[in-house]
Amino acid sequence: MKAWEATIRKTQQAKKQATNIFGSAHVAHVDDEDTDQLENHAAGEIYHAERFLSNGDYYTGNWSENFPHGFGKYWWTDGCMYVGDWCRGKTMGRGTFSWPSGASYDGEFKSGYMDGEGTYTGPNGDTYRGHWVMNLKHGHGVKEYTNGDTYEGEWCRGLQEANGKYNWKGGSHYDGEWKNGTMSGKGKLIWPDGSMYEGEWEECLPKGNGTFQWADGSSYVGNWSTDSGEQDLTFNPSSDDVKHDPQEVFDVYLKDCFISPQDKVPILPSQKKLAIWRSSKGTEPSVRPRRMSVDGRLDASMDKDLARMRMLDDTERTMKARDDASLISGNALSEGSPIRLPKVVKKQGETISKGHKNYELMLNLQLGIRHSVGRPGPVPSLDLKSSAFNPKEKVWTRFPPEGSKYTPPHQSCEFRWKDYCPLVFRTLRMLFKVDAADYMLSICGNDALRELSSPGKSGSFFYLTHDDRYMIKTIKKAEVKAILRMLSAYYNHFRSFEHTLLTKFYGLHCVKLTGPAQKKVRFIIMGNLFCTDHVIHRRFDLKGSSLGRITDKPESEIQTTTILKDLDLNFMFRLEKTWIEEFRRQIDRDCDFLEQERIMDYSLLVGLHFKDTNSDLGTSVANLSL
Repeated sequence: MKAWEATIRKTQQAKKQATNIFGSAHVAHVDDEDTDQLENHAAGEIYHAERFLSNGDYYTGNWSENFPHGFGKYWWTDGCMYVGDWCRGKTMGRGTFSWPSGASYDGEFKSGYMDGEGTYTGPNGDTYRGHWVMNLKHGHGVKEYTNGDTYEGEWCRGLQEANGKYNWKGGSHYDGEWKNGTMSGKGKLIWPDGSMYEGEWEECLPKGNGTFQWADGSSYVGNWSTDSGEQDLTFNPSSDDVKHDPQEVFDVYLKDCFISPQDKVPILPSQKKLAIWRSSKGTEPSVRPRRMSVDGRLDASMDKDLARMRMLDDTERTMKARDDASLISGNALSEGSPIRLPKVVKKQGETISKGHKNYELMLNLQLGIRHSVGRPGPVPSLDLKSSAFNPKEKVWTRFPPEGSKYTPPHQSCEFRWKDYCPLVFRTLRMLFKVDAADYMLSICGNDALRELSSPGKSGSFFYLTHDDRYMIKTIKKAEVKAILRMLSAYYNHFRSFEHTLLTKFYGLHCVKLTGPAQKKVRFIIMGNLFCTDHVIHRRFDLKGSSLGRITDKPESEIQTTTILKDLDLNFMFRLEKTWIEEFRRQIDRDCDFLEQERIMDYSLLVGLHFKDTNSDLGTSVANLSL
């Protein structure tokens, strides 16, 4: 290993033009000798190769058509290493991935992910043997902790779920149901002295109907809760007639029965990047090797038709339009053509005034939000319990026209209002630094909302607040379920990555109209990406596809509110090196999150502001929207 590392260091010193992980800087080509070696092999031929990268990475193993293909070893300069099967640059099959911390995974890989049967050993010695899906423990598995605890059972998205058995080092063991990594549902816990609790659990504590039996035979039967006021228990004494306090269960017996925390992996195998070698002979000097992640996604650029966001050198002062008439059919801007910038930009949408078909719905929505946000409560903690994310965590409120003890009188018809996971969204608003008074003023002030026609195929209606800060979208029941399912992961993602490009969600609600119709309208409140101090002259919805991704409108008909698509984007962007690096890094994180949540239909929203009619790009904003 030392000789290997010495070779790597020599290679690094010889090749000064190292690339960063996102390929923003120039990357030196492989040596001519290596290039000749590549070109001397027939297409599709698999052969052994050894590759030294200019950034210090090293690969040795089977090779085919500029990709690791077959069995090989890849060593990253940060100390991570993969030894195993490859398929056209992707870790695919059986292999071992090791981290510099001493952690390792030995098992099956699919498209760069730990996926299938495998064993992970953490840096502290914790070991998991079982099934994986996309880097997460998912299916049946056994976890052995260094403190002597063990768990055997089912996993879901990295946490214990459904049925499983947990054994503590001290001899206690729980056998029953789990939810989100906690003992929840029906289960039995037996202590070494013979005492036992069998019944319902919630977040590792007895909650609901159950029986606790002491070793002497005495027991408490009934409804259990940490709140003594909610307890309803009947004591059954033993022959010794010894009286027990039910609080002993919480203060003594459960004191040491905590679940060991899960491993935290600093970087996942699918997030590692590797360089793709290309011959420099017969190509332009500006052609640079592209980098890709081990799950096969190109990192430095998209397909040929989609490689439209390119950086120019720092010496270039202006943006140039791309001459690509064959792709854009003359509808988008050709190089040098001016953009007509309107002097006055009208606000989007139709104001919902009295007589509008959705006027009462708007009043109901404003009343409900004012009630939800204005409801007094303690300042929430950022460390939320798993119960806060329970899809059943919702609050119904009745709004009669004459008012009630908790609701004001109003001029609309009677309706019911539902808040989904109110504590979570209250905490999200705090995390997003949203002032409650300003939030209510934007949505529930004296100004009416504006209704937009649906720009997509979903058939949803969109509403904008008067100050353009918030957008309200009607959604279907299935979409509500999907949001609630991913809410915990979504919350944790925003806590981990402050500059994520994901859409910010501020509230999830439902209005149920009373009467014969019994109509339910579900909607979500989101941040409006295009609420800026600059006029947004061009708006793009980018999906990373070329199929049907063009707007059939001449330049004269394109308005500031027109939603343009991938093939309409014919600009190149000059960005600071650190900006593009962080942007690409965050895109990777967000796409990994969406992929893990099994979400496919998402796009990157981009807004452009031009300083003047010479098409100099002044400002751009971007957001990854579901």
